[in-house]
Amino acid sequence: MKNKNFNKGITLTALGSFWWGVIGVIYFKYISFAGSIEVVIHRCVWTSVILIISTFYYSKWNIFFNIISSMEKLIWLFFSSLLIFINWATWIYALGNNKIIDASFGYFVMPILSVFLGYIFYKEKINKRRGFSILLVLISILFLFIVSFDSIPWVGIIVALSWGFYNLLRKKVNVDTNVGLLIESLFILPFALFSFYIIFQNNLNDFSLSNPSLMLLLMLAGPMTVIPLFLYVRGVELCGLGPTGMIFYITPTFQFLLGFFYYNEEFSTEKSLSFILIWIAVIIYLKDLYENN
Repeated sequence: MKNKNFNKGITLTALGSFWWGVIGVIYFKYISFAGSIEVVIHRCVWTSVILIISTFYYSKWNIFFNIISSMEKLIWLFFSSLLIFINWATWIYALGNNKIIDASFGYFVMPILSVFLGYIFYKEKINKRRGFSILLVLISILFLFIVSFDSIPWVGIIVALSWGFYNLLRKKVNVDTNVGLLIESLFILPFALFSFYIIFQNNLNDFSLSNPSLMLLLMLAGPMTVIPLFLYVRGVELCGLGPTGMIFYITPTFQFLLGFFYYNEEFSTEKSLSFILIWIAVIIYLKDLYENN
């Protein structure tokens, strides 16, 4: 039974990672014609709707009310909501502005950054291999600073920092993943609705009752956000952080491949050398993860 659950966890995590790396990229890239702002709005609004429905379905309202009764948890979740919003907005901006490769840089770096943040804020131990991985990441970024300031993948750095610190705060508050995300979404929701109102008043919206098929397409932003999260989190529950940490790299790998081969994004020599250092860091990190889990 344990082996069966482990295999199921691996499968679910791989599906979630593949969804983020392929299906999510193609979908959000496809709807980028609506503009980054409106796409972010729909992602926030329909994610909230899906999470409200799932909270009803799984009967988790008691967890929801227990969380919101704690002011400390609400404060932490407010700040984590800002970070998840920054992450979503930056990712959608990257898709709409041909910076998928830069964003993949962030997701390659993020797990290694999380190790470093755990060391800084939670005094988690770092062995020599993981320390060397962190050093290679820093050298990679410093190399771009020195060689070409314009080549620095700012999108990827923002993606990595926002997601890394988001995970840090969520570890601090330690609440149910889906209910926590619902509360974060509800913090963002009023601003998303107000922004949509402004867009609608200025006739800048693509979402319109006159075009039901487009409405449905934009509403899919909610499921496209929540489904891979459910798959990945359930996979973590069944097989643990170590194996899923390795499988997660499916996401940035496919993002990079799509950006380079399918969307024909520019990949300068400076960036290629920087990515080589990142990939070496990732290989060292994954080898250590494999041997210690």
